[in-house]
Amino acid sequence: PYLSLSRLDKPIGSFLLFWPCAWSLTLAAQHTALPLPSLAYNLALFATGAFVMRGAGCTINDMWDSRLDAQVERTKTRPLAAKQITMLQAWSFLGLQLSAGLGVLLQLNNYSILLGASSLSLVIVYPLMKRITHWPQLVLGLAFNWGALLGWAALSPPPVWEAVLPLYAGAVCWTIVYDSVYAHQDKVDDIVAGVKSTALLFAEKTRPILTGFSVGFLALATKGHPCFLASLVPVAAHLAWQIGTTDLDNRADCWKKFVSNAWLGAMVWAGLMGDYLI
Repeated sequence: PYLSLSRLDKPIGSFLLFWPCAWSLTLAAQHTALPLPSLAYNLALFATGAFVMRGAGCTINDMWDSRLDAQVERTKTRPLAAKQITMLQAWSFLGLQLSAGLGVLLQLNNYSILLGASSLSLVIVYPLMKRITHWPQLVLGLAFNWGALLGWAALSPPPVWEAVLPLYAGAVCWTIVYDSVYAHQDKVDDIVAGVKSTALLFAEKTRPILTGFSVGFLALATKGHPCFLASLVPVAAHLAWQIGTTDLDNRADCWKKFVSNAWLGAMVWAGLMGDYLI
């Protein structure tokens, strides 16, 4: 049940948490002429942190939502909702996860340690947002893309804000796109459970609104690097395919399109990596 609690069977969340870190690290590496072995080490370090902290975030989410999860078809088999583990056991497991995350964070400089720790408040309050606002996807975006700020800070503190803030804002737009698609899986159950989401808020206007956020992502993320600019062509095509073809009333198709965003993040990073290597 602990493996299920941390979603080890569904690693997509770790990828989505890692990619903004990788983007920021690679931009900073190019800016500072960081040697490739040092970049590779930091990418591996942040990948480990993303894996651990995504699991911790899932544990926190399930601790908040155990009663709500029991009312939703897709989530009623989660360990806490199904009473496979107790809340005390979940707390103990969370302590282990956060300790491992702290171990990764302590490998960074002091500036990054403080910046990284400051994101924990967003991680903790995110599960509450679905109870009070139709914009929990925005709060998830603010939390999930903190790596866009932290990556650069880890290599060259403080980060160059005019570079990382647009990247962060663009990544938040991207999160709203993919997590709104994800939220359409549960929209029928969410109405019964009293849970709010952008899927319910956007309703039949989901496609044009997500198109707007996709344009925002592309515009904010654009940097004057040739390989990166070239990578935005398949990225834009992927977003158009995702938004245009998703059957928003089909849970399986929503999940398939949501998972495909791991490849979108890789496309963006490939462009940045190409510019760094050149």
